[in-house]
Amino acid sequence: MPHATELIAILALGLVFAFAGGMLAQRLRLPPLVGYLLAGIAIGPHTPGFVGNADLAGQLAEIGVILLMFGVGLHFSISDLMAVRAIALPGAIVQIAVATAMGAALALAFGWGLGAGLVFGLALSVASTVVLLRALEERGLLDSDKGRIAVGWLIVEDLAMVLALVLLPALATPLGGEGAGVAHAAGGNLWVTLGLTLTKVTAFAGLMLVGGRRLVPWLLNQAARSGSRELFTLAVLALALGIAFGSAELFGVSFALGAFFAGMVLAESDLSHQAAANSLPLQDAFAVLFFVSVGMLFDPGILFREPLAVLAVLAIILIGKSIAAVAIVLAFRHPLGTALTIAASLAQIGEFSFILASLGIGLKLLPPEGRDFILAGALLSITLNPLFFAGIERLVAFLAARPHIAARFERRGAATLPVATAGRHGRTGHAVLVGYGRVGSSIGRALQAWDLPFVVVERDRRRVEELRQAGLETVFGDATAPGILEAADIGRARLLAVASPDAHQARQLIAIAREANPGIDTLVRTHSDTERRHLEQEGVGLVLMPERELGFGMTLYALRSLGISEGEARIFVDTSRAESRADPAPEAEPALGAPELRPHREALGEE
Repeated sequence: MPHATELIAILALGLVFAFAGGMLAQRLRLPPLVGYLLAGIAIGPHTPGFVGNADLAGQLAEIGVILLMFGVGLHFSISDLMAVRAIALPGAIVQIAVATAMGAALALAFGWGLGAGLVFGLALSVASTVVLLRALEERGLLDSDKGRIAVGWLIVEDLAMVLALVLLPALATPLGGEGAGVAHAAGGNLWVTLGLTLTKVTAFAGLMLVGGRRLVPWLLNQAARSGSRELFTLAVLALALGIAFGSAELFGVSFALGAFFAGMVLAESDLSHQAAANSLPLQDAFAVLFFVSVGMLFDPGILFREPLAVLAVLAIILIGKSIAAVAIVLAFRHPLGTALTIAASLAQIGEFSFILASLGIGLKLLPPEGRDFILAGALLSITLNPLFFAGIERLVAFLAARPHIAARFERRGAATLPVATAGRHGRTGHAVLVGYGRVGSSIGRALQAWDLPFVVVERDRRRVEELRQAGLETVFGDATAPGILEAADIGRARLLAVASPDAHQARQLIAIAREANPGIDTLVRTHSDTERRHLEQEGVGLVLMPERELGFGMTLYALRSLGISEGEARIFVDTSRAESRADPAPEAEPALGAPELRPHREALGEE
């Protein structure tokens, strides 16, 4: 098969099988990630039928890793971490240490070396970002104390794994593997190797944090000011992949670290929300291919050849990590319910585990069966995680009805996190105004006149800059893209006003807003009677048609000009407006003419 055809084959069949596997997993109420891994197994060398090109799959997976790490950096939040640092920082470090020790002990029992044990233990210690966030969102826990602790805990785990990705190549030779890059340059000397590695990483980090913080947002800003969505998306991807590649070539650091720094630098810019939204489709596609490529490397026969070893790995992930998490959370005087929820959140492994396993194999630290054990543990733990959550929820409900039992485990003076009463920017009860053209600016001026709080969401970069210079809170981006309305704190807003004329966009925005804030009031403009009736049936607070309102305004002036009194003219226009909203079809609208005036004049007693 020609090379180009092999590339098409691995792309086409990988995505087709992943789609089928993801749909099956969804039907079984499992995370789609399970389906993607099964798709990889189906087209891998260990199962009959089509066998994909593993080398090409590996290169596609590398792009997936770059985009995944770029996304991790883009969503990295120092403020979220600082809010729960008192428990997340020591808790995550201790839990990683405990899980790594358990994994290393199991590896030594298998007869592996210290290096293999270290990689194996680290891979078992870190939870999946994708699975954790999905589980918290489904249960409405993301904004709760439990959710904030779990997310902060996960941020620390991610940072620890980024550090591990940096140091493992430098430590590979002393740990019994094959070093790379600076390890060879240092002649295998551990301290020289570490010194060179940390020097290069520090130089790269300094360059990104000093120069990158200015250059990266500036380049994206130029693309945004062009008004071209394609150029902006291309700029995001070019920066993510370019910085990742450049960091590896110039500084010898991994693609993953370069992409993480690129995302972290961009996260400080107001362009980050739109950058995340624009890169998300490609990030999702290559992340799927990453999971498929990982599945291709998995030998399912390990489940039958080494069932006890697989169970031991699963026990560390589900039981060992959970017990450690519960003990740590209780030690910090948090309620038992919080401890159990966090334990359930972390009782799985995912994408970082796969990245570490691949790195361990490449450095000759981890034997192939180690990767199989990690993949088996990931598949089973992710599959069982919903059941684990369900069991924890029942246990929490049981303990809530019997507080005397929970009190035996909890220490007095239980700690609590500050209750969030406003959005991340202190906003609450405000209006979110989508679009600030002629219509939106009229609404904005009225809100300013009454000193009412509002946030503008605008996709025109030049206008965003002008509004910010005028002192208006403005979020740059397409309001329908993921994360944009969230950046405007839509969950705590009182009103959503859609001033843009796109009816399809209005429906999307209403759906997004109501999902985050079911009680939010809505104001929409449209140019279609059909769309107006549809939106009104959907319960939109007010739907206005600019052309019709223009007609009513002109009618009012015409009647006044021809001698009709102000009161009569306004009654006529208001009645016509009400009738137009009540009419089932456009053709039933009354004509705005003199024959309709008589009932109003009679009502006033003038005839």
